[in-house]
Amino acid sequence: MTLFDRRDLIRSAALGLPLMMAGGRAFAAPGAANNRLLVVFLRGAYDAANIIVPGGSDFYHEARPTIGLPRPDPANPDAPLALDADWALHPALRESILPLWQARQIAFVPFAGTDDMSRSHFETQDSIELGQNIGGQRNFQSGFMGRLAAVLGADKPISFTDQLPLCFRGGPVVPNIALGNAGSRPSIDARQTELIKAMYRGQHEAGVDLEAAIGQGFAVRDTVFQSIRGEMEAAGRGAITAKGFELSARRIGRLMRDQYNLAFVDVGGWDTHVNQGGAQGNLANRIGELGRALAGFVEAIGPEDWRNTTVVVMSEFGRTFRENGDKGTDHGHGSIYWVLGGSVAGGRMAGPQIKLTPDTLNQGRDLPVLTDYRGLIGGLLARQYGLSARQLGIVFPGAAISDLQLL
Repeated sequence: MTLFDRRDLIRSAALGLPLMMAGGRAFAAPGAANNRLLVVFLRGAYDAANIIVPGGSDFYHEARPTIGLPRPDPANPDAPLALDADWALHPALRESILPLWQARQIAFVPFAGTDDMSRSHFETQDSIELGQNIGGQRNFQSGFMGRLAAVLGADKPISFTDQLPLCFRGGPVVPNIALGNAGSRPSIDARQTELIKAMYRGQHEAGVDLEAAIGQGFAVRDTVFQSIRGEMEAAGRGAITAKGFELSARRIGRLMRDQYNLAFVDVGGWDTHVNQGGAQGNLANRIGELGRALAGFVEAIGPEDWRNTTVVVMSEFGRTFRENGDKGTDHGHGSIYWVLGGSVAGGRMAGPQIKLTPDTLNQGRDLPVLTDYRGLIGGLLARQYGLSARQLGIVFPGAAISDLQLL
């Protein structure tokens, strides 16, 4: 039985135990303890071109006669908000993300992504979470955030997900907790916990004491539950039943302020093939919710800790530049990443860019990828944590690091 198989067995036995285990060598990095990194993964491929809009492009307006946003116009509340001469921000982000842009605490990286050309949600999500070379043999027990946690050594990682994501496999013990269920009392009581631990007493796998690791997982679960229950009781009945990422993001902010400093969360619902909408509609509603969530995270983590925090918002790929016949968009290639933080050199579009024309689209249909996500994140890690080339090579083996001077 492999360690990963044993993990699945433990998880099943625990009926949702928020624990996954992996053996990994730790490489202590300078400055890790005071820094925070949150990766927000938009699963489903958000339509970046309708959120950070190439409003100065005539081709954009030709390609999207139904769902495209108008040109920037201060007198039009449905018009995007000009960021520079070429790009504009969706009006649903006026109150949440625009202030961060004006404060130079957010940068957008257009034409970003991976060289995975499958256009498959699951395959490309796997590619990004693994952080390995596309052409090589994949190791599904080694994700880039797991390797980062091992390199940083002293960091306190957590995944705000129902199951441990692929990106966190292969490092030290990483707890995971689904925020949607975080206010519910854990279903396994102390007696059951001891029974489950006893099942693995004296057993080791890859140098890991399974009984101790399971006990640690239950302890983390209880700590997070107590923290969130206290917040919910203070907020009243409404907080217990609150829906949406906005409330979850505030919880994440508090937990990262007080306990954790390396985190991952995923947000679904971005696959907009039909009736996507423009200034109003399905995508506008979702992006407005995301913007409020991020603004809530910034508020919850507080100004002092925000100075040492970086948030990366990413998606598996972009969408077709031209709208389809169902007033939506289909699976594409290049996307636009967001980098936020109190020390981010923001208020700008970062990385290489090209003029958008039919001839410059990838395969005549998508945004091309000019900035590889591994190089982008690697450059952030080098600046935020002072990682050496050797350490970056562990996190993103074979990747060329791009220093966009975002920190």
